Amino acid sequence: MKSLCFSVLCMLMVSCGVVNVNYDYDKETDFSSYTTYSYFGDMETGLSDFDERRLMNAMEITLKSKGLLFSEEPDLLINVQSLVSKGQVNNSVGVGVGGGSSIGGGVSVGIPIGRPNVSRTITIDLVDAKKDVLIWQAVSESPFKESDTPIVKEQKMQEVIAKIFTKYPPKQRK
Repeated sequence: MKSLCFSVLCMLMVSCGVVNVNYDYDKETDFSSYTTYSYFGDMETGLSDFDERRLMNAMEITLKSKGLLFSEEPDLLINVQSLVSKGQVNNSVGVGVGGGSSIGGGVSVGIPIGRPNVSRTITIDLVDAKKDVLIWQAVSESPFKESDTPIVKEQKMQEVIAKIFTKYPPKQRK
């Protein structure tokens, strides 16, 4: 019984930090032809200045590992958008009152416990700079705490960006 409780606790702790990513891309694109990148000049990330710097640093490290280099005349243009949203509290306590005898009745109230779940969605678009066409997109969703320390925020941003680019370039199926 102890091992079962421990296993469930471990799964809950691991699932709290999960980064979910959905991908889409143009299946006709030859991704091996892209070697350089830059960002849209009018990009509005929706991130704080600090988080935007963290994102740019994480992007530079990750893209360099993928063989892409920053350039003033890029093959790819990158757009980043972010949104922080609060979800419903999943934990609640139910309080109920009931009646008896031949006439029945009852009242029940759910009282939320804890804080709402806060998550950050980051969308990254890769656009062919010459054709001005979207060729690849990733949308990630991950837990977010504004109260994290700068070091933790840096680590989480690197984790999110690394996870986003795990499937870039996409495997070409023939």
